[in-house]
Formats: sequence, C-alpha cells, structure tokens
Amino acid sequence: MSRFDHLRIPVGAGSLHAERFGFGDHPLVLLHGFGTSTFLWRRVAPALPLGRVTAWAIDLLGHGESDRPADGAFGVAAQAQWVEQAMTSLRIGRATVVGVDLGASVALRLAATRPARVHGIVLLSAPPLGRARGDDLSELGRLTGTHLFEASRGMLGAAAWLGPLLARGVASEEAMPAKLVARYAAPFVGADGVRHLQVLANAVTDDDVAELDLARITARVLVLRGEHDAWCSPTDATRLATALPSAECRTVPTAGRLIPEDAPEALAALLAEWAAPMQLDEAPRELPARGS
Repeated sequence: MSRFDHLRIPVGAGSLHAERFGFGDHPLVLLHGFGTSTFLWRRVAPALPLGRVTAWAIDLLGHGESDRPADGAFGVAAQAQWVEQAMTSLRIGRATVVGVDLGASVALRLAATRPARVHGIVLLSAPPLGRARGDDLSELGRLTGTHLFEASRGMLGAAAWLGPLLARGVASEEAMPAKLVARYAAPFVGADGVRHLQVLANAVTDDDVAELDLARITARVLVLRGEHDAWCSPTDATRLATALPSAECRTVPTAGRLIPEDAPEALAALLAEWAAPMQLDEAPRELPARGS
C-alpha cells in the first residue's frame, strides 16, 4: 500500500490525524463513519488515480488517532467545523467530500453551510433525510445493556460492543473477522475508551441536520447505498437524493453499509469516474499560507 504522509492538523479543539495519498490537482476529503477511522480507506485511497487527485483521509475529532479533548464538541455541526478548519490548514480551497454514515452527515452539513468550500459530496450509506442518528446508533444503544459491562472490563475494550455493529455493516460475516473488529476497536481499549465511545455516540443528534437549508447546496451530489445495507433502505437513499439539488443515486452490488470494506476497488473506480477533473473555471482556489 502506498501511503505518502501522516499529518497532525490543529483545529480549534485539538488536532486531527490525517493521511495523504497522491499529489493531484483535485482534492478528495475522505470521512469515516461511527466506530471506524481512516483505516476504513486503506484499500480505497491507494487505488484512486493519484496523479489526478489528492486524497486526504481524516480521523474525525475524538475518533481514531485524532485528539479526544475532555471538553470537546463531537456532534455533526462541530465535526463539520473541524473539517473545514483542517481544509484551511491544508490550503484546500474547495474539495469533493466523501463520507460514510456519520461522515456523510458531516459532509452534508459542510456542503449546506459552507457551499463555497465543497465542489462535490459523495454520501455513502447516509442516515435518512433530516436525521443524523441512523438506526445503527439506535441499535448501539440497545447493545449497551448486553455488552457494556463486558466491554468495559474485557481486554478487548469496545470490541465486544462494536463487534455486532461492525458485523452488520458488511455483506457477510467473513468480511468482518474478530481480528478486524479488534483493529477498529483499538482506539477505545479499556473502560476509558468505552466511556469515550459513549460520549461520541451521545454527541450525534438530529438537530445538527434537521433544519439544514438543502437548497444552499451547490455541489454535485452522489448518494451511494450498498445492496445489502442493513440500515439505509433503497427508499431512504432515493428520498435523500430526490431532496438534494444536482443529485444522483446509485447502488453498489454485493456491499453492505461499509462499502469501503466490501467493495474497495469498485468504490475507488466509481470515485475516480465521478470526481472527474474540474473545468479550469471550477479549479479550487488555493488559500494563502497562514500569516500572509
């Protein structure tokens, strides 16, 4: 796997961890979903046309290797703010933003509140229209009573709690073995990690997307749903695409919610096709260096 850079990006509440792939003119910002991290993109980003695009995989605040400040804001509105600040630090004027479940909500809010910063958005397995808390987070709440004590006391930490959620996120059990669950749960090892995971889940509220003015979105929009997605129904995906300007809806065969796990090559090819080179008059504006 070709990985070019690991970066720490200061934002208002701490620092975000990011990984950079490629050196092309078209920036792609890749946002993971709840319970995952930049690790989700490990087989997608290297398969992109890296001479044409630069892919930035970012750990949302509190997730993965990003900071988890004790008084940090981890909701959708705050995460959109931190991502925009990261784009400014990286001197990205305008980007195509790709998000999975929670990351899709962040991408949608960023496109609606800061339309000048977003050329396109790709929403993978997004929550239903007007919601940030999809049925997956509701299911996580139901799992709490069964697995929380085991998770907080066990050596694997949150693996016992996240495991059922991650397993339902892929098309078959074989695609999410215990070793892979442990890798995703690694940032949340131990009782403190499990408590932090609860904080992240509780921070996601529908208020951050319920009243968005979708008419402000000027970006091209692609709504993607895995054929075997357990939470995003075909009806939900179609309703979301219909409500968004300049949107189209596609289905990825043989994939569940975690399309980057189930179909990384197909997703990379689709992103390469959809995020075509912009016309010269659409080229992103490079921001001035800080202090200039």
